[in-house]
Amino acid sequence: MTAGPDDDDAPFVLPITGELDLHTFAPRDAVEVAAEYLDECRRRGLLEVRIVHGRGRGVRRAEVRRLLQSRPDVVSFRDAEPGSGGWGATIVVLAPSVAE
Repeated sequence: MTAGPDDDDAPFVLPITGELDLHTFAPRDAVEVAAEYLDECRRRGLLEVRIVHGRGRGVRRAEVRRLLQSRPDVVSFRDAEPGSGGWGATIVVLAPSVAE
């Protein structure tokens, strides 16, 4: 089920494409959304993810990078190439999931 304009508590279905644009989420939710998105990408075998956080003053970028530094499943991360967002987006490389 997707949320309608008057239904703030309904779940939001987000397509898992390997690219997450945080502009569409409230700032207070950005880190949690990014963490859940990375979890799902890893489960699906998408091991390179682009997170668009914007340039602005760098607050959301710093929050995302703190999250990435705290996750043992993050192999590396870097700014996107200039044509893909530059320092307004972060490319994340995830470790493959271990088969259970």
